[in-house]
Amino acid sequence: MKLMEPLTERGALELYYYMQLNRTLENRLIALYRQSVITATVFTSRGQEAISVGSAYALRPEDYVSPLTRNIGTMLVRGVRPRDIFTQYMGKATSPTGGKERIHYFGDLSKGIVASLSVLGDMVPVMAGVALATKIKQKTSVSLAYLGEGAVSRGDFHEGMNLASVLQLPFVLIIENNQYAYSTPARKQAAIPDFALRARAYGIPADIVDGNDILAVYRATLEAFARARSGLGPSIIEARTMRMHGHSDGDTSWYVPREELEKWQRRDPIESFENQLREQAWLDDKTIADIESRIKQELESDLQFALDSPFPEPERALEGVYATDGE
Repeated sequence: MKLMEPLTERGALELYYYMQLNRTLENRLIALYRQSVITATVFTSRGQEAISVGSAYALRPEDYVSPLTRNIGTMLVRGVRPRDIFTQYMGKATSPTGGKERIHYFGDLSKGIVASLSVLGDMVPVMAGVALATKIKQKTSVSLAYLGEGAVSRGDFHEGMNLASVLQLPFVLIIENNQYAYSTPARKQAAIPDFALRARAYGIPADIVDGNDILAVYRATLEAFARARSGLGPSIIEARTMRMHGHSDGDTSWYVPREELEKWQRRDPIESFENQLREQAWLDDKTIADIESRIKQELESDLQFALDSPFPEPERALEGVYATDGE
């Protein structure tokens, strides 16, 4: 079944805006980290923005998603504000977790966001469980999870996918194949070149897409969601891309051949989409300048809010840690 949902000019420009916001926000986080304003580890998704933004844009309000380390773009599309990201990394009292965690692993069920676990493979059975709950309640919701190609070798990936397959759950998994699980290249992780082939073991369909092509990601996700909503069960999408930054800001990526990075740099997802929009006559220099100005104003306002926010009081350290009577 092929589902092609053409984007309007407005929709295409929103995709471009979110990718630019994603990258600009992460660049600002890196700068703040190097200035010691942020002391928590900063992870970025440079080169992978099309995966987060393209897949999240296909979600409906009633759907659920669990963003991971390189999915700030997903959170932005779902309505999380940059100030939430800034305050979270700074550990401020106004952050979504009240100053705890100090990374963007927080949830907001009003936006359909399920908080992630640091053991990343665990989110496959967790989100399969969310899909099971919505199926029992006879809702039309779909659950979306992300996983790096490295975590596909974990046991919880297999357990979660087997559950989703047997129960025909409305669950979609996106494997972000960014070539390296920290410093381990994909060829040393698995004997098969296509991680999506593992879907065959569970009798479910899989698709391999260009993770640097936001429209390819968007359309593949729409198709997988349509299948899930119609009761045909889970799907896997392998999005091939490249992590253009270290695993975290403290990682220099010395283990990645320079020529490999240069090859992928020529396929930058934002530049590629910008060229497509220019060819469509939906984007010009003025529109780009307007979008960049809008993003700059948003980030400056939200960053100032975060800087002005207080740190949490020590006596609040245990709030939200232990359940109390009635909770």
